[in-house]
Amino acid sequence: MLVIRLQRTGRKGHAQFRIVVQDSRRTPTSGAIVAALGSYNPHAKTIILDKEKAATYLSNGAQPSDRVVRLLQAEGIALPSWVKVPAGAKKGVVRNADKRRSTRPVEEVEEVVEAPAEVAEPAVEADAPAPEAEVAEEAAPAEEKPAE
Repeated sequence: MLVIRLQRTGRKGHAQFRIVVQDSRRTPTSGAIVAALGSYNPHAKTIILDKEKAATYLSNGAQPSDRVVRLLQAEGIALPSWVKVPAGAKKGVVRNADKRRSTRPVEEVEEVVEAPAEVAEPAVEADAPAPEAEVAEEAAPAEEKPAE
């Protein structure tokens, strides 16, 4: 039986895939393919696919993998009625939701923001002149300096 599947290529940590038609008894890495239909780059989300060849192999009974079914649907290829369409996307489970900033209740975030503002106010002494007055006194003599 023939299958349409992804064959991994590319360097370590930067996978790219070929979309190939292969005998189901072979492993994807064996290199023995019947036909190459195109390629898929998951990083750029680009799909290059020969739609006519893919439709021909599907009509002749080649079984697409779940990921290939999604790619074929994204390209607008009509799938036969016997092809099983995978369920929707996986639901992500958030671990330790109470420790994440994005999932904290709004009240806690407001309390954290307000607390440092109260501590940051400096104590002002009554006898000390304002800092603006000191700057004005120092700047005045420099302007009155006679030119020689």
